[in-house]
Amino acid sequence: MLTGCRSLSWTLFSLTYRRLCTRRSLSTVPSIPPSLLSASHSHGFFTSQQTSVPQHSSLQLSPTRHFSLSAHCSGPMELKEVLQVLEQLAPLSLAESWDNVGLLVEPSKSRPVKTILLTNDLTDAVMDEAEAMTCDLIISYHPPLFRPIKRLVQKDWKQKLAIRAVEARIAIFSPHTSWDSVKGGVNDWLVGGLGSGQVSVLSQALGGASQSHKLEFTVKSTEELNGVLEELKACDSESTLQHSVSRPDNNEVHVSITCSDSALTPSVQTLLRHNAPSLSLSILKLEKPPLPGHGQGRLSVLEQPVTLATAIQKVKSHLGLSHLRLALGSGQTLESSVCTVAVCAGSGASVLDGVKADLYITGEMSHHEVLDAVAKGTNVLLSEHSNSERGFLAVFREKLAVRLPDSVTVAVSKADRDPLEVV
Repeated sequence: MLTGCRSLSWTLFSLTYRRLCTRRSLSTVPSIPPSLLSASHSHGFFTSQQTSVPQHSSLQLSPTRHFSLSAHCSGPMELKEVLQVLEQLAPLSLAESWDNVGLLVEPSKSRPVKTILLTNDLTDAVMDEAEAMTCDLIISYHPPLFRPIKRLVQKDWKQKLAIRAVEARIAIFSPHTSWDSVKGGVNDWLVGGLGSGQVSVLSQALGGASQSHKLEFTVKSTEELNGVLEELKACDSESTLQHSVSRPDNNEVHVSITCSDSALTPSVQTLLRHNAPSLSLSILKLEKPPLPGHGQGRLSVLEQPVTLATAIQKVKSHLGLSHLRLALGSGQTLESSVCTVAVCAGSGASVLDGVKADLYITGEMSHHEVLDAVAKGTNVLLSEHSNSERGFLAVFREKLAVRLPDSVTVAVSKADRDPLEVV
């Protein structure tokens, strides 16, 4: 829980997106996705050890509409236009800091995007498939390039795939944890397999804020203020200096500015060395605001509790699998009731750790992680890593296709599969 003073500032951004077609021009203003609108990255929460009266402001929203480009445009799209659509569906800012997401391979000579292939993993078989269909863009959920590379050689299978993509002029994009985090993404799809319920996020996503600190100080005159502000602008050339001024009495001018993390030290040094003896300084930390509905993992309180046996069948059907791995929680049976379900696509032990639920669903957990959950009475269902993610590709294909012209084909890979199978 945050202590001290808290100030909330809102900024409503107006976005304009223009799509030029071969026969007619369509100008649209896309809405900020509803899932992000309630917690825009422009929100700022200020906290400090001081007590202060919060500042308030109002926000008025105008009705917005989504447009389907396919209904109006027949021509192909440029790669940068497709990337803009992908960003609208799942902002890359939602990805984990350790992840490697976004455009990973970009051909030197761009060409219109006519065919897009969705895959969970980019393998040799999937690349063969992409080349056979003259694919222009591969959207690989897992990033085929993750760790820094010092050379591109044929001995490394991932580097070999990158070389093949460059030679075939195929772009590669990876969304990975941005798809996991976004509302309506992989984890919401996964938990939905158990039926409707009250869903919450396990690891809350936080909004990014370009301004990370708030500095408050007083000066005696407007002339003195102008001099200080000119010096501060030089400290933070990468962002716009935001400040507010109030004069509660006739003796002093109260000033409040926000600055980026990189500009904090030079800004403080500037204020401390200022030759005005009347200047006083307070530093407040700008906390990143939560983005409701976005984040890693999901917990669902089911509207209709089911037995463990029924839950297993529902998950099999949802994932299209004939087998799952089950670890019964201590004191549990197949007829035990499942009221709460915690899920995390892929390798979810770190997200699920310590979460109280009747059932964990994820792709993989280590032996000891499973033992820890079982000892606490929690049942564990494991589907293998990519099997907990792959089914979302078909869902995303529909979301993407309606936002692209009819001339752009979006396909789900038929060669993509989990490397592990039950024999």
